[in-house]
Amino acid sequence: MRAKMVGILTVASVVAGCGTATTAQPSPTGPGVLTLKDASPPTPGGEVGSASDEFGGATDLLSVWSKLSDTEKDVDRITKLDVNTTAKGSLYLEPKVSAWFDGFRGPFVYQELAGNIVMYARVKVQGRKTAKPRQKFSLGGLMARLPGSYAKPNWVSVTTGTADKTNQIEVKYTKDGSSKPVELPVKGAWVDLVLARVGRAAVALYKEDGGVWKVGRRWQSDLPEVLQWGMTAYTDWESYAALRKDPAKGNATQVKGTADVRMTVDFVRFLRPELPDYADPLNTASVPDEVLIKVLTPSGA
Repeated sequence: MRAKMVGILTVASVVAGCGTATTAQPSPTGPGVLTLKDASPPTPGGEVGSASDEFGGATDLLSVWSKLSDTEKDVDRITKLDVNTTAKGSLYLEPKVSAWFDGFRGPFVYQELAGNIVMYARVKVQGRKTAKPRQKFSLGGLMARLPGSYAKPNWVSVTTGTADKTNQIEVKYTKDGSSKPVELPVKGAWVDLVLARVGRAAVALYKEDGGVWKVGRRWQSDLPEVLQWGMTAYTDWESYAALRKDPAKGNATQVKGTADVRMTVDFVRFLRPELPDYADPLNTASVPDEVLIKVLTPSGA
């Protein structure tokens, strides 16, 4: 699939450390301060906007989206995937036992896009027969992945569901096969999620139903221009047992266990973020949280 191009912004300053934000004060020779007044929300439309999907029609899902199991000949770890059928006006996904952790791979439905991207979605993750998944690390949400990264996987994600506890958001950056997950508490069934790449930063945001946007994480991103952007759901990490230290074996077969996730996605919208060259998205003094949220969430969201 041809990658859709989006304008790339350059951020000049360098912050030491991978996967962390800094509070260092801007200097006359370093990044400037972006105020809330001067910040602009991301813009829809154009090529990147055409990748958005409201899941309201009976169109062929795979005419727009790709499955990792098809494009990279991976094991198909999806039990059920449909649009506007199981859940009216939504995408519905039930994964088999699977995981996105370190070198392990799970289900992934994506579009290939290039440049600075805001991916915004509204999702609900439930157990197969319960309001919340009971199996640990049963989650669903958004992911951006380096295509073909098997030996040294690289991807970033924001998901919701049950991690080590129920009612959690998990934000996770995996660099060269090493995952660094962080869990955050969340309330309610429906959650709004944003996963974005702007300049040299990858960012995860989330909002509880009826709540306010919060920054889940800012990471220094070394990911290349073209990435796979899309939706994932996975479940029951505990069933990997002895395979947990052997991703090659775990990825080569369908692990048996108790799959316990139903994910409903109301929409996925793609937008282009706008950030002045003087602003450093990894520096909270240059781009405070409330400003970053404005830059990466649609007006009125």
